[in-house]
Amino acid sequence: MSLCDRADHAALPIVIFMETLRLHYAPDNASLVVRLALEELQFRYETILVDRSRNAQKSAAYRSINPAGKIPVLETSTGPIFETAAILLYLADQSSRLAPQADSHDRGAFLSWLFYLSNTLHTNLRLTFHPQSYVGSDKTLVEPLRDGARRALIESLHLLDDLAGASYPWLNEPQPSVLDFYLAAMLRWMALYPVDDTDWFSLSDWSNLDEMAGRLEDRNSVAALIKAEGMDPHPFTRPTFPNPTEGVAL
Repeated sequence: MSLCDRADHAALPIVIFMETLRLHYAPDNASLVVRLALEELQFRYETILVDRSRNAQKSAAYRSINPAGKIPVLETSTGPIFETAAILLYLADQSSRLAPQADSHDRGAFLSWLFYLSNTLHTNLRLTFHPQSYVGSDKTLVEPLRDGARRALIESLHLLDDLAGASYPWLNEPQPSVLDFYLAAMLRWMALYPVDDTDWFSLSDWSNLDEMAGRLEDRNSVAALIKAEGMDPHPFTRPTFPNPTEGVAL
């Protein structure tokens, strides 16, 4: 965690958030999106590694804070929050930053796309990463499921590339929103996973998304992510597999 002064925030008010949050994370998992938001906001937080190599996310202790047994969880003074989009929305609302606020005319569109990322894009990514979890090991079922999910991802990328080029204040602007962070992470995963099966995707095919991802890589919050999770200097535009200081990326 880094709480140093940052040029990224020079023109923005800093919200003092007194409680120390606890992020349950694993390297290169959805928790990285929450880490980016926490770093961007300069909120105090601690990290607790969830050892996926031992299926710690399925343990009784972990399920006591996230019954779904998935990563991440953010512990707050009012209780644990799980689901990436829910955590991001909580942080944005607590800080009055990284998202249009409740009384903004931009709020409805922002919420629509946040849940589109969570419910559609992220879901289709999971189908390409772990199709066996949905249909078992039968290749006659696995391959059609993965192919269908990839066609849906390409359709989504067309929509999102147009969105990123439309000059909305909550995407691909100099000051990022949680949408930028969430989408950049998923662009990273499309380029890396499943291992040796990513030929369908090239970020250069989506010029506005490429611009957005490159813009983020100049931010101190991304530098903090790179250091914490063992990533190379261009984690979104030229991603490589991480070498984390603790845990494994699975």
